Amino acid sequence: MDAKVKAHIWVAMAIRMSDMAGRPAAVLRRGDPDSGGLLCVLNGRDGQVVLAQARDGESRPAWVRGTGPAPVTPDVADAYVERQVKRDPDLWVIEFEAPDYLPPFEARTI
Repeated sequence: MDAKVKAHIWVAMAIRMSDMAGRPAAVLRRGDPDSGGLLCVLNGRDGQVVLAQARDGESRPAWVRGTGPAPVTPDVADAYVERQVKRDPDLWVIEFEAPDYLPPFEARTI
């Protein structure tokens, strides 16, 4: 079993990496500081993509495009985030400027 980084530490790291890359980032919603899940909203040229935490077939950490393969409008992304927060009120929501839809942190997507 791999050790899990506390949510607030991961968020601080991701925002720092985004800052170092010259891309603005903001915490839109604070979740549980220790074990909250994460949603990352990527603002790109043609809309937004929301990445959600997941596990691959071998239980390794990964990310999934919760809003689908193509960018969506902010209204669609907001509705997705709202549905997820209703299901899990401990979620953190972090927004990143990502014109290329690549997060500023290491992210393996499935």
